Amino acid sequence: MAIRNIVKEGDPILNKVCRPVEKFDEKLAALLDDMYETMLNGEGVGLAAPQVGILRRIFVIDIGEGKIECVNPKIIKTKGRQEGSEGCLSCPGEYGITERPMYVTVSAQNRFGDQFTINAEGLLAKAICHENDHLDGILFKEHVIRTINPDELKVPSRK
Repeated sequence: MAIRNIVKEGDPILNKVCRPVEKFDEKLAALLDDMYETMLNGEGVGLAAPQVGILRRIFVIDIGEGKIECVNPKIIKTKGRQEGSEGCLSCPGEYGITERPMYVTVSAQNRFGDQFTINAEGLLAKAICHENDHLDGILFKEHVIRTINPDELKVPSRK
């Protein structure tokens, strides 16, 4: 496993739509492992492939409840709404209050190509929406209804 460089806002790769993953092999497994380690190293709760320079439909999430790997994800249902603080490893030091769905259902594949579905709520729903947006070239700042400073953050802890 390796820590990869995180692409920062301003790099055009963050505004591009990612292509689906077609090969489920050791290279994909290594990328997923690297993305997870990179996310943890950056103290994030999610990381999408374009954030490490790869234009593929992949993200990893861990809100403190264990690793989730989504390959070729599709949000198939949303419900409700929530407002809360949000930031991004590609936009260091920038935070805002966003509006996201309270509940989402996402269909995806795992590292072996097996299909699965997750019903998520709260922080996990927000993280899934945030990372899925990256796959379509959208940064969280497009959802910000009010910017905030770091002192106002409510950051989840892995402990």
